[in-house]
Amino acid sequence: MTVIDGKALAERVQSELKTVVASMPIQPGLVAILVGDDPASKIYVSGKEKDAAKIGIKSEIVRLPETITEVELLETVEKYNQDSNWHGIIVQLPLPKHINEERVLMKISPEKDVDGFHPTNMGLLWSGHPLMLPSTPAGIMEMLKAYNVEIEGKNALVIGRSNIVGKPIAQLLLMANATVTIAHSRTKNLLELVKNADILVVAIGQDRFIKSGDVKPGAVVIDVGMNRDAAGKLHGDVDFNSVKDVASLITPVPGGVGLMTRTMLMKQTVEAAKRALNV
Repeated sequence: MTVIDGKALAERVQSELKTVVASMPIQPGLVAILVGDDPASKIYVSGKEKDAAKIGIKSEIVRLPETITEVELLETVEKYNQDSNWHGIIVQLPLPKHINEERVLMKISPEKDVDGFHPTNMGLLWSGHPLMLPSTPAGIMEMLKAYNVEIEGKNALVIGRSNIVGKPIAQLLLMANATVTIAHSRTKNLLELVKNADILVVAIGQDRFIKSGDVKPGAVVIDVGMNRDAAGKLHGDVDFNSVKDVASLITPVPGGVGLMTRTMLMKQTVEAAKRALNV
């Protein structure tokens, strides 16, 4: 059994990005638009700012009051769409209830949509010609590549069907020639499917849902879950302590997928800047 070291891999990718950025004739720019005072959003955006500084990416956090109108927010997004100094735009979710999230995300230029949520980018992914990818699935694929996981011809099971993780990682695995099944909380006989999976990606949002007896011996297990118990301790959707003795490769929580998610956001910002240069 090998535990995937998300921290070491993230640091390696960040180091490679730093070298690329240093050689570029322009400085890639990433802007994060933060509406209101959601504590979790503030922490997440601050983390992105630190990552950007480490790599050499210019970053800016646009802090807007919770009372901002939807029209004003759309105008702010459009301002950065038109500014060639910025190559990536993030609108941190959630937004206040009076603002239509979908309309705001639609406003971001697909070329600057480093979160990969714009319908154009979703469509390009499903057509097999991705431009921008959601960061968590991109990070998972980077992990599988770094640990030389053979994907072609393998049975891959994705538990979860969100637009952020489940659907895009299923398509990326399909593009890598896996045989992919998407399951979710309403799937009948779910654990029977788990037993047949060579590659298991779990994003169901249930604390330690997958146990050791559910997993095929030697399976690769990627845990996307983030759940806190009554004591505030963080756990994944997989019971790591028992499953690690069955899996050949497994991600811990914390220290696994989450660290790669932020790093892939930086990578896509750099890639967007390179495309702006036609490099």
